[in-house]
Amino acid sequence: MEVELKLLLDPQHAARLREHPLLAHHATQEPVLLAMHDVYVDTPDLQLCRHQAGLRVRHIDGAWVQTLKAGGSVRGGLHSRYEWESAVAGAAPDLDALDALIKGKQPVRALLRQDAVRANLQTVFGTRIERTVWQLATPQGDLVECVLDQGVIEHGSADSMRSVPVSEVELELKAGRQAALFDIALALLQEVPLWIGQASKAERGYRLAAGLPVKAVKAQPLILKDKLSVQQGFLAIAANCLEQVSANQDGVASSEDVESLHQMRVGLRRLRSVLSLFKPLLALPEDLQADLDWLVAKLGAARDWDVLVLDTLAPCEGEVDADTLAPLSEAAREEARAAHAQAAEALADVRYTRLMLGLQRWLLTCGWREGSTPRQRRALEQPLPRFAKQALRQRQRRLRKRGKLLLSGTPDERHQIRIAAKKTRYAAEFFASLFSDGKVRAYVKPLSGLQDVLGGLNDLQVADGLLRQLAEEQSTLQAPASFVRGYLAARAHERLADARGMRQAWRRFKAARLPG
Repeated sequence: MEVELKLLLDPQHAARLREHPLLAHHATQEPVLLAMHDVYVDTPDLQLCRHQAGLRVRHIDGAWVQTLKAGGSVRGGLHSRYEWESAVAGAAPDLDALDALIKGKQPVRALLRQDAVRANLQTVFGTRIERTVWQLATPQGDLVECVLDQGVIEHGSADSMRSVPVSEVELELKAGRQAALFDIALALLQEVPLWIGQASKAERGYRLAAGLPVKAVKAQPLILKDKLSVQQGFLAIAANCLEQVSANQDGVASSEDVESLHQMRVGLRRLRSVLSLFKPLLALPEDLQADLDWLVAKLGAARDWDVLVLDTLAPCEGEVDADTLAPLSEAAREEARAAHAQAAEALADVRYTRLMLGLQRWLLTCGWREGSTPRQRRALEQPLPRFAKQALRQRQRRLRKRGKLLLSGTPDERHQIRIAAKKTRYAAEFFASLFSDGKVRAYVKPLSGLQDVLGGLNDLQVADGLLRQLAEEQSTLQAPASFVRGYLAARAHERLADARGMRQAWRRFKAARLPG
C-alpha cells in the first residue's frame, strides 16, 4: 500500500522549498529532475471513478509505466491507497498485466475483468508535470521520498483545451514510521506556507473533465472489534472523526456549500466529543486544543447564519409579511456568504495545516503516553467493551442530572442539557458495533428526539441574537428585526408553555435502556 502525505504549495514559494535546509541536510543524493506526461483512462460512464479507482499510463524517461490505485483512505492529506504498477509498451494500459499483479479478491480486479470496461477504456484527461525528487533519510532511519510537482491537468482537444494548475509537495514513505512524514511536513511548514492536499490529481482531473461536484461527506461506518484495547478503540474513533472533517475540506474551501460546512462541523463536534469521552485517560496538548477551538469557532459562525436563513426565517414565509421578512432574509444570506468566506479563509490559513498535521502525528505516536501515569497506561490497555459500558453509564448519569432543569431551567441550562444529550448520543454511536444493533437504535432514537426538541429552542435563541446584530449594524432593519424577533419569541414562549413535547421526549429517554 502506498502511503503519502500531500500538501499544496503556492508556485511563488517553490524556490523557498527547494532551498529549505531540511532537504539539504537529509537528502541522500542530489535531487532528480523529471518530465512526466500522464494519461488517465476510464469508460465513458466513468466506471473506475465510480468505484474509487484511478488508472493512468505515464511517460517518463522515454518509457511507459501504468499505475492503478484503488481503495484505502484519505485523512487530512494522508493518502493510503493500494497501488499496482508495471511497464507497458505504449500509451495504452495492459489490463492482463495488472490482473496478474492484483492479489486477493480486490473489488477493482473484478471490475477490470468486465468486458464492458475492457472494451471501452478511453482517455479522460492528462497531466504534464515537472517533478523534482529528493530521497531523504531521517536520523531515526526512516526513508522518505519528497516530491515537488509543478504543471497542469488538461482536458479537451487542442482547440478547446481546459486546464488547472498543479503545484504540490508529496512525501511518500518508503520505509520506517508514518510519523516521519508529519515531522518533515511540520518542519517545512516553519519556513514555507503549505496547505492540506485532500484531492489527488486524479480527483482534480475528474472534476475538470466530467464536472463532478465536490460533495458533502457524512461519517463513514465505524466497526470496532471486541478484542480492541481502550487505546486502540480511541485511535479508531478519532481517525474516523478526522476522516469526516478532512473529507469535507474542499467543499468548505471552494464554495458556499451549506452541507459540506455542516458535515465538517459535525466531524469536529464528534472529534471534540471523543476527546472529552477519553479525557480521564489522555489529553490533547494545549496548542492543538487551542487550534481546534479556533477552527470550531470559525465554522460555527457560518453554520449559525445558515440555520437562521434556512431553518428559522424560511419557515416564516406566509406567517410574516413579505415586505418585513424579505430584507431580513437577504441581509442574513449576505452574512452567511461572508461567514462562509471566512470559513474558507480559515482553511487557507497555515494554522489549519498545522492543526491537521499535528493531530495526526499525535495519534500516530500516541503522544499522550509520554505524560501519562501508570494507572492511565494500564487503563488504556484494558478491553474496550468494559470501558464503553462505563462511559455510557457516566454519560447517562450526567444527562439525567442536568435534565432535572429541563422545564424550570434557563435557556443556557437547557442548552447544556442539549449538549449532554448530543455527547451521550455520540458515545452510543461510537460504540454501537460492540452492542446489539437493535438495542443501540432503541437507545439513540429518544436521544435524537430530545436533542431535536431542545435544538429547536436553541435555534430560536441564536436567531434572536443574530437578528439583534443585524438591527444594530443596519438601521433600516431595526423595525423588521424587532417585529420578527417578537414573532420568534412568541413561538419560543408557546413551546415552553406547552411543555408536552419536552416532557414526552424526556420520558422516552428515561425509559430507554443502555445498550450494554
